[in-house]
Amino acid sequence: MERPAWAPQGMDLNVPSVSRMYDHYLGGSHNFEVDREAARRAVRAWPGLPRLVQANRAFVRRAVRYAVRQGVTQFLDVGSGLPTFGSVPETALGLDPDCRVLCVDNDQVAVAHSRAVLADEPHAGIVSADLRTPRDILDSEQAEQLLDFGRPTALLLTAVLHFVADRDEPAKAVSTLGEALAPGSLLIISHASTQPGARHDCAPLLEVYGTTNAPLTLRSRAEIGGFLDGFELVEPGLTTPPHWRPDDDPPQGADPAALSVCAGVGRKAGDPG
Repeated sequence: MERPAWAPQGMDLNVPSVSRMYDHYLGGSHNFEVDREAARRAVRAWPGLPRLVQANRAFVRRAVRYAVRQGVTQFLDVGSGLPTFGSVPETALGLDPDCRVLCVDNDQVAVAHSRAVLADEPHAGIVSADLRTPRDILDSEQAEQLLDFGRPTALLLTAVLHFVADRDEPAKAVSTLGEALAPGSLLIISHASTQPGARHDCAPLLEVYGTTNAPLTLRSRAEIGGFLDGFELVEPGLTTPPHWRPDDDPPQGADPAALSVCAGVGRKAGDPG
């Protein structure tokens, strides 16, 4: 396979990347044929998948908007992916140019492209790190430069925890990150779910993602809610992306795929000071 000029050297171009597949679902161009083929197989398994991804991105934009309205202007976006339309830096800085945004990803293309896009933005940056090693994120030079953990911060874990297997202790990683946040901070989360409302056969999709760099782990609504321990859910609680504070009336007859994701926002208890 010919290596594009923007592809980092030493990267395996033969294994589909979940970050680059997500970029493809959103209409981005920083992905390879191996990613596009895996994405096509995933869509055949779940025809509603592109709409699910778009609904999740719209949820993220609304949650960021909510955070800024609550006076939270620092964002730690773990599993940020490719900076396509509606990214956290674009949304937050578009609402308030004084916001600070630190993106985190372990995909080399996502990191390289984010660095290029954010090169001239002093209030945003990217760190190459993994959710499974949260101290690498918190102790990074970029975190020290951009974020003040003594002030409320919005931690985003959207469409990333379902790529962390139980053996890698995702709850422990979330707890470590949450403990570093000041009272009044927000945890913004979305996660693929096995909730009954989905009524969708997950096996074909799990098979596709089993060929990627990060197999998919579906969890129950209760298990997903457990990641929010220590945070008080804000209204409307843990729901589906289309139903979390929609801009218009809640959608009727949503695609079943969109109901297979849980999304919510929690606030860390205590006086922000």
